[in-house]
Amino acid sequence: MKQADFVHLHVHTQYSLLDGMIRLDELFKKAKEFAMPAIAITDHGTMFGAIDFYKQALANNIKPIIGCELYVAPRSRLDKTPSAVGDTARHLIVWVKNLQGYKNLLKLTSVAHLEGFYYRPRVDKALLAECSEGLIASSACLHGEIASHIVRGHMEEARRAARELQKIFGEDNFYLELMENGIPEQKIANQGLMELSKDLSIPLVATNDCHYLEADHAEAHDVLLCIQMGKTIEDKDRMSMSSNQFYVRSPQEMQTLFAATPEAVANTLAIADSCNLTFEFGKFYLPKFEVKNPEETLEDYLDRKATEGLEKLFPVILKYAKEDEAKVREKYTRRLRSELAIIKKMGFAGYFLIVSDFIKHAKHTGVPVGPGRGSAAGSLVAYAIRITDIDPLRYGLFFERFLNPDRISMPDIDIDFCQERRGEIIKYVTEKYGKDKVSQICTFGKMMAKGVIRDVGRALNIPYGDADRIAKLVPSFPLNITLAEAFKAEPRFAEERRKNPKIDKMLSLSLILEGLNRHSSVHAAGVVISDAPLVERVPLFAPKDDIVSQYSMKDIETVGLTKFDFLGLKTLTVIKNAVDFIRASHNVDLDVNNLPLDDEETYRLLSRGETDGVFQLESAGMKDLLVNFKPDRIEDVITLIAAYRPGPMQMIPDFIARKHGKQQITYELPQLEPILKETYGIILYQEQVMQIANAIGGYTMSQADTLRKVMGKKQIAAMEKEKPRFLEGAKKQNINENKAKYIWEQMEKFAAYGFNKSHSAAYAMITYQTAYLKAHYPVAFLAALLTSEKDNRDKIIKHMSNCKEMGIDILPPDINESQKDFSISGGNIRFGLTAVKNVGEAAIESVMNIRKEGKFTSFMDFLCRVDLRKVNRRVLESLIKCGSFDSLGYTRRQLMECLDAAMEEAQRKQKEILSNQASIFDQLGAVEIDRQNGGNGSFSIPDLPEWDRKELLAIEKETVGFYISGHPLHGYAGKLNLVANTDSSTLNNKRDKETVTIAGIVSSLSERLTRKKDVMCNVVLEDLQGSASIIFWADIYRKYSELLHADEPVVIQGIVDVGDESNKIIAQEVIPLARALENPYKQVRFIVRTDKIPPEGISALNDTIRKYSGKYEGYIHLLNGKCETIVRLGDQTKVDICEKLRREADAILGEGSTVYC
Repeated sequence: MKQADFVHLHVHTQYSLLDGMIRLDELFKKAKEFAMPAIAITDHGTMFGAIDFYKQALANNIKPIIGCELYVAPRSRLDKTPSAVGDTARHLIVWVKNLQGYKNLLKLTSVAHLEGFYYRPRVDKALLAECSEGLIASSACLHGEIASHIVRGHMEEARRAARELQKIFGEDNFYLELMENGIPEQKIANQGLMELSKDLSIPLVATNDCHYLEADHAEAHDVLLCIQMGKTIEDKDRMSMSSNQFYVRSPQEMQTLFAATPEAVANTLAIADSCNLTFEFGKFYLPKFEVKNPEETLEDYLDRKATEGLEKLFPVILKYAKEDEAKVREKYTRRLRSELAIIKKMGFAGYFLIVSDFIKHAKHTGVPVGPGRGSAAGSLVAYAIRITDIDPLRYGLFFERFLNPDRISMPDIDIDFCQERRGEIIKYVTEKYGKDKVSQICTFGKMMAKGVIRDVGRALNIPYGDADRIAKLVPSFPLNITLAEAFKAEPRFAEERRKNPKIDKMLSLSLILEGLNRHSSVHAAGVVISDAPLVERVPLFAPKDDIVSQYSMKDIETVGLTKFDFLGLKTLTVIKNAVDFIRASHNVDLDVNNLPLDDEETYRLLSRGETDGVFQLESAGMKDLLVNFKPDRIEDVITLIAAYRPGPMQMIPDFIARKHGKQQITYELPQLEPILKETYGIILYQEQVMQIANAIGGYTMSQADTLRKVMGKKQIAAMEKEKPRFLEGAKKQNINENKAKYIWEQMEKFAAYGFNKSHSAAYAMITYQTAYLKAHYPVAFLAALLTSEKDNRDKIIKHMSNCKEMGIDILPPDINESQKDFSISGGNIRFGLTAVKNVGEAAIESVMNIRKEGKFTSFMDFLCRVDLRKVNRRVLESLIKCGSFDSLGYTRRQLMECLDAAMEEAQRKQKEILSNQASIFDQLGAVEIDRQNGGNGSFSIPDLPEWDRKELLAIEKETVGFYISGHPLHGYAGKLNLVANTDSSTLNNKRDKETVTIAGIVSSLSERLTRKKDVMCNVVLEDLQGSASIIFWADIYRKYSELLHADEPVVIQGIVDVGDESNKIIAQEVIPLARALENPYKQVRFIVRTDKIPPEGISALNDTIRKYSGKYEGYIHLLNGKCETIVRLGDQTKVDICEKLRREADAILGEGSTVYC
């Protein structure tokens, strides 16, 4: 096909956020259709998409022209004083000619953000002059300086500006930009531009300022601008394009439009010919790691440190080894040498040393570090230099899964740090390598299916309730479902579109906008460290004052920079705090990295499913799995973490049956037994796929890793190439072809969801550590858990409930005992002073400092010693109400009654002492009298009984936010599931519109007026797991308002309203909990499937029934095929109706087998 005589040079892709809506893949498809030899990217003020654009252009055999539409400040970029409307910045297009031009554009777009940002990222002409080499520029659109002067009739100003820009960029590198877009002002601008071209000999260039791909996308683009500005299409004062012609026109259209100036069209090719930027991808720019000895290379230093490190680890390694020492040493040394050779060959010694250095710094400064994460746990070198704490040979992990010598790519070691102190490590690397060489990395939020419907609905001014209702039709699974997939899966979409033209339009526009970038943000963990100042390698910007690369993670890697993931893991903070509590309360220095991995008490805790707070094992489904699986070795924990995911979850019944000998374990070939034995004959790990390819197909481990990746990504063509190779390898080992084919099919099936064993093994260590701490030091562990969640009210409620179940009391704050946060008090846990409302940091510091001189002996002793300016009346009231003075022998009501008088007395005494009016003898006498009066001096505290329990709990809740000395629901704890089918912890698992009942106590009410001036109410209902949000529409609120204000536990029935972040309940009915529990059930029925329950199961059920004897009738339903036999338990074997019975019986018979009716 003949190449086009025109190329688009002014194009705004989806990286012009909420302005451009051109997707790159569609752009290149269109460019190929038009036979364009080149095309440009010129997004507003950024280079977000430059590398993505470059790679996709080359993949489509189209020359990429990287450019940008810059904003030029009217004066200095540093001048942030208000200008006339529209004069904040003027537009200017620049295109990159060569590598120098690219470097200059990096600097321009970075400085625009870091120094010149004022509403928009701005450069100035001084900076343009400094960075003009290697760039071609054009005058841009009507917002360009020259065109805007022309339109306003300032021809001489336009002429001056044109000469100035021509001087900055050079005669051959500056163009005047013509457009034909139907805007009347553009006609005026074009006339002036052509006149200037003739007078000043500045060439013309034709563009179309493309913002969308197709002509019929103009309306969708208008909606996109509304979304950007937070406006609706009905708003008159909103930004909009003055024409519907900003699409990617064909070369023929452009030639027709610019028939009078054919040179402007031809110059697009001339500019394209001048732009010849090429990148040399595949190079890596590692930060410079300094070795103290100048004669020692990085490779030599790594070799020495790894060898020394392994030698130090041998005592631990040999402790668990099953072979003799000589063999073990030889095996580990051989593996270490092999890994070091690969690292040296690939040039990554510096990478390992950098990671090792900042982890060493973290450990040295007491920042908790995870034992490993991801495939890095498969490296013995990483273990030897203490990057990880996982012995890869012990757990059958492979280096090639981490670093494949057949596939050259940067290593990727993700590190978990204590969430609270992660910032310290980022600060350390910033100071070590230089502030100009370290930044965070950007990422992009996209307009996904549900979100785009709501966005478009708002822009079209469709009532939120209607748009939200339609958005909720999008199925939640699979994750990231597209609208096209949702329309196929959910027939109600077609019905809604047929019924309502507005909904049809909303969905049609949503389809066009779906998947576009919506906003940029900072990657949660990614940090890039460069060998040179970053501005020489990548463009930068500064959202919220952070220095962040404009390139995303993948593009950072493409340009050869090194990124590191510094992840924050709260569990590490919990472990550290628990160890600190153990040291303080038990005088034990516990090393969590050296725990016995065969501890029976830990496995008993796991097998009981008592795993609230245990890393990765907290969900209800995982607890059930633990109870049924009954793990008794660390390999089981590794297996469970890998298996509890969509895909392998379907194999869980087989895992359980094989673990307990109820299903025979068979291996297709003897070679598979050592590979699959630890997972009971089932392929679970990616590493097992690699091992099978190695053992059966004769692959090297590097080749096997490549195969694993191909299978995991379902690359059909590549798999078809590999299959004959695998079968040929099997044939060479005299393996039956049919068996080899069957094994290949199994590998294909399981590789699709096989889990990275290295990651599972590393995380299993954290799981085991938390389980061990909970099993052996429950008080310390739960105190640490509460401390870590001190800002999460629902989690605090849940953990407090867990403490009660374990017989651990949560004590109120105490003026003599409490620290700032939770602390251990004997065998219980005490609230910290920071939990008390209205008690600020200054007051707490004051109290704790004075307390160092001696404990407070009485209320008056406290008042006389503290600074009453910091510990004022409001603070004292809160401290009294929450129970801080209970241990001194007072009731809270007593102290509240005399608070004002006591403060006056204390202030008088403090003034006397300060003014030295009292003699030393008076003071000594006062001390003696004070002792005789129980520490209260001459002040008398009235003898009053305490408030009643209900009022006391209400006051506690008011001052601390929690019920501490009791909970209104505690008396009902075992009965709640008899009247409720959900609680705050399971509500988010419910489907939209599902009918639910939930029991709790009203925590807060927020009334507001509807449009009809009726009163509706948002209620927060608290239960023993947390809280749920419940909406009462006006008619339902009127009906149940009195009950909701009665401060009594209630049961609320309603329907689920599924939200993006959490679910709510739309209330339908409310009844008091006490009334709901009046004889809700009369009998218990146990469903026993005789083909699945062994005799020992019947025996266990019998024990359970006797354990929960009570007053209710019981029946056993024996199901055998189609036959059912019902056995009445009789008057001597009546049972209790409680949640514990249901849970234990269901654990024996299967979920749902215990029915209350």
